[in-house]
Amino acid sequence: MPSTRLGTLLGNAVRQQRHLRELTQCELAESAGISQAAVARIESGSRAPSIAVLEALFAAMDVQMVVEVEPLDAHLDARIDELAARPITERIDELGLDRTLDRLTDFPQVITGSTAALLQGAPVPVDALEIALRWQDSKRFTGWLQANYGQRWNARWGEFGGVWLEPEEPGEHRWSTKWGEIRATMCDELPETIEVRHGGRDYRVVPLVELELTEPRAADLLRRYRARQLASGS
Repeated sequence: MPSTRLGTLLGNAVRQQRHLRELTQCELAESAGISQAAVARIESGSRAPSIAVLEALFAAMDVQMVVEVEPLDAHLDARIDELAARPITERIDELGLDRTLDRLTDFPQVITGSTAALLQGAPVPVDALEIALRWQDSKRFTGWLQANYGQRWNARWGEFGGVWLEPEEPGEHRWSTKWGEIRATMCDELPETIEVRHGGRDYRVVPLVELELTEPRAADLLRRYRARQLASGS
């Protein structure tokens, strides 16, 4: 069954509460009286759970659901408005961007995706460093991941780990590391970049106009931001 936004939100909530309590999927499943495979499918958003199953999962973690309604994607609009009011340097620090970049010195890369949009002033949500990386540097990147406790996103189980690190292996190009989450766009040659400067540091980023052509996730956020600007007369 394809993932839905609500299924993804519910799965994220279950996974977040489980992580806060340092429970494994097996431990939560046993407490809730369901299988570990069912927990994995719920957390990944690939299974729409019944209300009874959700209540059992949350009760096993001593919490309960609160249901509200809001205009479609109002949460995203509110997030964009909040980010627009904050300095870029503060958001860079919150992401730990400089800390991660200081350690990515084993191979060339450039900043792309929503991270590049952030550095060019767009108030779009960013939860990971997004880079463009050449296929020819894949082995060096894999070595870096191994040295920095990298784990690759496992879409089947809805969490990091349990799959091969190498970008050549099937799966989403998304890894957790000791320095934060990294998402990679693999390419034959690095895209053209511009330089932006914040807090005394220069960053090589893919320009916004190129992001809108090549990065669907960033493009959707940028279009939403611009639509809100037009609506407000900014």
